[in-house]
Parts: sequence; C-alpha cells; structure tokens
Amino acid sequence: MPTTRTVLISGASVAGPAVAHWLARHGFRPTVVEVAPALRDGGHAVDFRGETHLRVLHRMGILDALRRVQTGGTPMTFVDADDRELLHLPAAFAGGDVEVLRGDLSRILYEASRPSTEYLFGDSITSLTETAAGVDVTFRHAPPRSFDIVIGADGLHSTVRRLAFGPEERYVSHLGHYAATWSLPGDPHPVRRGSVGFNAPGRLASVGSSPATPGRAGAFFLFASPELSYDRHDPAAHKALINRAFAGLPWRVGPLLESLAGAEDLYFDSISRADVDAWSTGRTALLGDAACGATIGGMGTGTAVVAAYVLAGELARSPEDPRAAFRRYESLVRPYARACQRGGNRTGPFLAPATPLGLRLRNTLLSRPGCLALMLKAGRTTATLPLPLPH
Repeated sequence: MPTTRTVLISGASVAGPAVAHWLARHGFRPTVVEVAPALRDGGHAVDFRGETHLRVLHRMGILDALRRVQTGGTPMTFVDADDRELLHLPAAFAGGDVEVLRGDLSRILYEASRPSTEYLFGDSITSLTETAAGVDVTFRHAPPRSFDIVIGADGLHSTVRRLAFGPEERYVSHLGHYAATWSLPGDPHPVRRGSVGFNAPGRLASVGSSPATPGRAGAFFLFASPELSYDRHDPAAHKALINRAFAGLPWRVGPLLESLAGAEDLYFDSISRADVDAWSTGRTALLGDAACGATIGGMGTGTAVVAAYVLAGELARSPEDPRAAFRRYESLVRPYARACQRGGNRTGPFLAPATPLGLRLRNTLLSRPGCLALMLKAGRTTATLPLPLPH
C-alpha cells in the first residue's frame, strides 16, 4: 500500500471528495483544489438508485447520513396557467432510492474526506506539465507543486480536461436546452410538496419545496435554444438570457423572474454531454462529468460516486503504474457510464416539449399507469446494470 503517493484532484463538488476519500483509505495523500471560495450550498436535488449506487455509498460509510437528510423524493406536477393539474408524477419518478439536495451531498462527502485530505478553496490549476517523475502543476494563487497523479473531477467544463486533453469544444456537445436554478427567499410561492411547473412550448418554469427544507423553495427553469454565446462566469448575463426566454409568460412566471434579480446562488448552464475518447493521458485522468457527463438526467451523480470508488481501487492495485490503473478503471466504468449518460439526451425534450402537440402527448401518455410504470422500470434497469465492484 502506498504511503507517500500524492494526488491532485480538481473539483470539490461530488466526484472530487469521493475519490479523495477512497484514495486516502488506500494510503495516498490527496489534495483537492476548488475554484469556489467555499463549498457550494443548496442546489437542486440529486438521487441514487439501484444496488450499485447504494452498495458504494454503504461501503463509504455515508449512506445513513444521506438518509437522514433525504428529501423523500420530489413529486412533479404540471399545471396550466390557471393552476389546473395536467399531469402528476410520483416521487419515485425522479427521486430514486435516496434523494438529497446537492449541497447536502457535497457537505457529507467533504466531511468524510476532510480529515485525510488537503483542500485548497478559491484557487484553480493554470498549467500541467508531465515529467518522468510526476506532474508539475501551477496554480492561480498557490505556489507551484509536483504531484504523482492528477485527476480532473471538475465537471462538464473541466479545467484539467482543457489543459491536458484539449479545448472543450472538442469534447462537449450542446443538447439543445439551457437550465437554471435559484433559491426563493422565504418561500413566497407556497406549493404542495414537490415541484409544480408550467409549460409553454420549449419552456418550463417551476417552483418546488420539500420537507427537508421547510420554509424554503427553489425555482427551476428550462428552455430550448441553439447554443448561445455568453460569459459563463457572468451571472448578469445569465439572468438576461433567462428573462428574455420567459418574458411575457403567464402563471407565476412574472414573480419568479422578479426574484431572479436578487438571486445570489443562480446556477445556469446548457444541457450538454461530454464524450472523451480516452479518459486518461499519461499520469492524468478524468472522472465524473469531465469524462462522461450529461448535465441533467444522465444519473451523473451516482455514476461519479461509483467511478470514484473504482478509480481509487485500481490505483491502489498498481500505484507505481497509474497508466495501467487508468486503463482498467475506464474499461470497467465506461460501458456503465455511457448507458446512464444517454438519459441526458431526453431530459430537455421531456421537461419542455417543443410543440403544443408534444405537450399534450407527454401529459396524456404519462397519465396512464402502464406507461408510467414502464418508464420507472427503464430508469431502474439502467442504474442497476451489473458492474464488477472490487473490494
């Protein structure tokens, strides 16, 4: 077992702390660098489903902690402009076996890894140079350092992938939609438990709450669009795009857009997919959405936790030969991740059908118990694909 092998991990959301936890268990010394100044709080709900996800969470020792903060699932109700119900989807449709807020998941993973992991918040990698002995790394703020291994667990817009593999446009495909979430102050739009949404063709405006966050609600907006050009780090630009896409819609859209002006936790991004031919190069590897991501609907959270477990285990098998470990990791995880990822292609068209006819068909078909049962079964089958998990 290695006692001095150093690993730099970029990203402190989900995949990064998860792989740091496992690497430390195997005797590595992990360092996590995160561009945000602190852990991100709040966020939308994410879920785990099926035996593979739950087995890894149990082995990590965090399954009980997640169950203590689970939302209980998020039922989804679609209504017309007068709040008349058009379609109701039960909590099991999107909630899986365990559903938690992304902020709670990040906190629990961080707390599990913190005793044995160095965290560098408010910083980012600026260059990676592989040498015979490791990887020389420069940072925006911290002094340069060398590491034995580098892992990019920094999401769809991965800095590590850009520096070590090439520009983002080579790997990331736009899937035709944009999504936004933000918190609502004090729950000014009380709703029944779960989320309630209003559709116009190609657009969804929704508001939701859960027993896990009493007195709080969040907005979730989604709209169809060709790929847009904007500054990904400029919240004002994001807010302008959202206002433009939803201006003039009825229901509660006007008040929700008014709340957007003061939102400090806005998440806005395209629904996109990452496809990387090889998940590693030399001593650098990609993990989670950086390797095989889909923004929403691709079961990326569960896949990232599973992949972190496998990657750390393979590195422990051959710490002196990370290239071989990376090849085994990718061979095991890629088919599983790709099968889960395909769900992201359907998310936008399902939540915001492009035409009035498409909206009517979705609402009619899923109001039939048989059709709903088939969709629930399909989601569970994908998440429980057999995946050999090393002990």
